[in-house]
Amino acid sequence: MRILIAPNAFKNSLDATQAATAIREGLMQSALRPECVLHPIADGGDGTLDVLLNQLHGEKRFATVEDPLGRPVEAAYGLIHQHKTAVVEMAEASGLRLLHNNELNPMKASTYGTGQLLRKALDQGVEKIIVGVGGSATVDGGAGMAMALGAKLLDDAGKEISRGGKGITQLHSIDLSQVDRRLKNVKIIVTCDVTTNLMEAPQVFGPQKGATPEMIRELEEGFDRYSEIVHKTTNKEIKNLASGGAAGGISAALYALFQAELVEGTEYLLSQTGFQNTLLQSDILITAEGALDTQTQTGKGPFYVAQQARAQGKYVIMLAGSLPQTFDPQDYAVYHAVFAIGAKPEPLERAMQHTRQNLIRTAQQIGNLLAIKK
Repeated sequence: MRILIAPNAFKNSLDATQAATAIREGLMQSALRPECVLHPIADGGDGTLDVLLNQLHGEKRFATVEDPLGRPVEAAYGLIHQHKTAVVEMAEASGLRLLHNNELNPMKASTYGTGQLLRKALDQGVEKIIVGVGGSATVDGGAGMAMALGAKLLDDAGKEISRGGKGITQLHSIDLSQVDRRLKNVKIIVTCDVTTNLMEAPQVFGPQKGATPEMIRELEEGFDRYSEIVHKTTNKEIKNLASGGAAGGISAALYALFQAELVEGTEYLLSQTGFQNTLLQSDILITAEGALDTQTQTGKGPFYVAQQARAQGKYVIMLAGSLPQTFDPQDYAVYHAVFAIGAKPEPLERAMQHTRQNLIRTAQQIGNLLAIKK
């Protein structure tokens, strides 16, 4: 029996590769002892860098850039395809994980460090850059990123706007004459994990990044004016652009200012890593993530790979750290079987400390069950 193990990351607990390894360990401790193939997945946000580097045998590089509040941070990026393609994960430079809870403030948090990371990628002489957006601490419409790449975002006095979401509320004009010239010769692919547009971003993502209701209103007004100025500057419409609000609007800026292509993250990443062929040669798919909920079913990685497996007539098993309080099997019919991995009721923080052991134990019992059938 050949089992394809394709989990998403368990946020703040295990990355996708660690989760896949734990599931394999459990299966190999079972009576089944199957052939296991690991294919960790990501949906374009956190984990994109490691998934692509692991699957495509890329090289990880490091650079010192600014974190969301302007402090130095060591951020990783990667090179694949014989160093012709760079992979930049914005969470490395502008991520929520880089700030303490008491530091969250989207009016101050900036994507400037992500722009610096893109410059480092350009220094490698690449032909393409894959930008994984998601997991950011920012709602600045990508303004900081654009400034780091040479764009001049000016207020009504002709001075550069402030860093962070506050700057968007000050914006009066955009000058692209000094943008890094190398961008014209590089194809940029932005992998998005949501379809939220720019105007929805403050309301949808603002609260998790520390926005108060007053901040949300201010950002909405700023984004309305920002979209008008971008349209005047580039003749590109970003206000209702699908996925334009991803990671606080950075995808809209990459699209309009630097001619980037926005793609659905999971589908694109799997197409790059040969997932379909691997699935074709497997008997069962095991996928997993931290919380199985309605968000999972809107196109997140586990749902997408489950759909692909069902289309090929494969059996699908889903493992999750938590299930919905009201679990209607019809809502999750894409999976043949769903298992919650928790050993006992416990606080979330403690449960996340036990994710690896819980995955191993659950996978072992699944293997034992499949061995009975065999």
